[in-house]
Amino acid sequence: MASFDQAMAKQQSHDGVVAGAKAAGLAAIVTAIPTMAIGRMPWGRANLNYTAQALIISTVAGAAYFIVADKTILASARRNSFKNNEPRN
Repeated sequence: MASFDQAMAKQQSHDGVVAGAKAAGLAAIVTAIPTMAIGRMPWGRANLNYTAQALIISTVAGAAYFIVADKTILASARRNSFKNNEPRN
């Protein structure tokens, strides 16, 4: 039984990592486009250097990764806990 639980936990963690990586990639692209465009405007050129632009993009990507991975793992755990706690006849 323990090996089944470990295998299920490993699969759920892997699903969370994959979902988080997809969300981080999408968030990085969606954030990079306006950030790079603002960096070319006069205000952005004066106030946002390349380090600031990279920091904005990587912060959003990292946040998206952890939020989506956490939600995916918790949803899987919730779904499996309801399955395991169903009344048995």
